[in-house]
Amino acid sequence: MIREPFSEGISRIHRLDPRLKVVSATIYAFVVALSNGFPTLVGALLFSSALLCMCRLNFVEVAKRVALVNGFILFLWLVVPVTFSGEPLFRLGPLGISREGVFVSARITLKSNAILLAFIALVATNTVATLGAALSRIRIPEKIVYLLLLNYRYIFVMEEEYRRLLRSASIRAFRPASNLHTYRTYAYLIGMLFVRASDRAERVYRAMLCRGFAGKFYSLHEFSFSRIDLAWLMVISIAIIGLGALEWV
Repeated sequence: MIREPFSEGISRIHRLDPRLKVVSATIYAFVVALSNGFPTLVGALLFSSALLCMCRLNFVEVAKRVALVNGFILFLWLVVPVTFSGEPLFRLGPLGISREGVFVSARITLKSNAILLAFIALVATNTVATLGAALSRIRIPEKIVYLLLLNYRYIFVMEEEYRRLLRSASIRAFRPASNLHTYRTYAYLIGMLFVRASDRAERVYRAMLCRGFAGKFYSLHEFSFSRIDLAWLMVISIAIIGLGALEWV
């Protein structure tokens, strides 16, 4: 199963209406992504960090997600300042570090971390089932919601099927190596995984039809917009408007 360590909590942000959190996180992400001023981006990072602190999440789990994203950003820092054309800031042997490349890398770093922390605080604090119900309530196309929920449900089944095929190959003395036999074996394994996934999908669909599925999932989640949600809506709206105004200035 995919772990959902951030969805378990008792903070006020955990108890907010999921529809509010999804919509506000999306708008906030667009505002941050379209901003370029460093004061705006630093302010967004501080606001995202404040949201995360309010959630009282496990620091180690958050650090793992942040480290994963920043590992890719570190690669950008190694490439972009060297390859981006612009005024040379300084030189490292034959390589010139451009000022514009450093600025681009810094903007990407601030934007990525601000959006990531905000999504952890506002979206990851919901379970996937609750998230699917919230998306349905805000009129996201039903097919997208169904794809999200079914992929979440059956990705574990496909993982287990893959492990079963891998164990079967290991029992037959298969040992991975850098040769044609290994590549052919993995190709057969992936092909068989697709065949079994297709067969299972057909059986699951027929089982759903037998249970009265008529193209719609019904949710037991009932969302209500409280005064606390209204207060948080005002706080997040002020933050978004403030970042927009700071960028405009």
